[in-house]
Amino acid sequence: MTARFVRVADGVHVLREPLLHVNVTLVVGDGAALVVDTLSTAGQAAALADAARAVTAAPWTLVNTHHHFDHCFGNATLAADPPRPVYAHEIAAEAMREPDRLRREAYAELRDTQPALAEEVATTTLLAPTHTVHAETVLDVGGRRVVLRHPGRGHTAGDLVVHVPDADVLVAGDLVEQSGPPAFEESYPLQWPDTVAELLRMTTPETVVVPGHGEPVDAGFVRAQHAGLAELAWLIRAGHTGGAPPERVAAEAPFGARPALHAARRGYAELDGTA
Repeated sequence: MTARFVRVADGVHVLREPLLHVNVTLVVGDGAALVVDTLSTAGQAAALADAARAVTAAPWTLVNTHHHFDHCFGNATLAADPPRPVYAHEIAAEAMREPDRLRREAYAELRDTQPALAEEVATTTLLAPTHTVHAETVLDVGGRRVVLRHPGRGHTAGDLVVHVPDADVLVAGDLVEQSGPPAFEESYPLQWPDTVAELLRMTTPETVVVPGHGEPVDAGFVRAQHAGLAELAWLIRAGHTGGAPPERVAAEAPFGARPALHAARRGYAELDGTA
């Protein structure tokens, strides 16, 4: 990984991993730091640590926005020795206590498109969070107030966002995507619009929003993505009520046929009480 942190606000820096375009956010306070997400492998995490140390020598606390491999498989490299606190939502933390399952799922997802990365994630040591968040936790990061919040179900059941009010930065994880469409495989598409609406209540016109993947965006981008998610949720409900197959919903939906098909199937499962 050849990437470096770029300043996006006062004391807030973002590194974008070049392979999957995953964002890592570094918040620097007085003698303390916070690292949000830890990438996919020990090797990526080691390079991430070097990039962070080029910005600050302060000890860090970690936050995982959710349990998917590209956001938490670097935990052991960054927080095991010496031990450092790791925060995640309680549902995400529970998933991370099943490392064999997560490694199998990551390998299956990557083996056809990224075989080398698939082999690495299959042997990566996982470190589960040491601290869990139910609804909201406030951290003091070297004198800076940083809010960890679960705004609701969306990309997963256990998404966390990280709000840095004094810098007007909101780290949204995969609840907001810029470099591609939202990923719906484990999603709650009928609840996702309300969750993003909650994010918008945390923004101003000047807020820097760091998506899970891609370039930082503004509140206008998030509003546009919210509109697409709301349209998709309406189509899913209408299709389910009318007895339409998920494929028909996907053909009419935003974000592309393949992502929308995942969303339609997940939405139907929600309505059927099986999700």
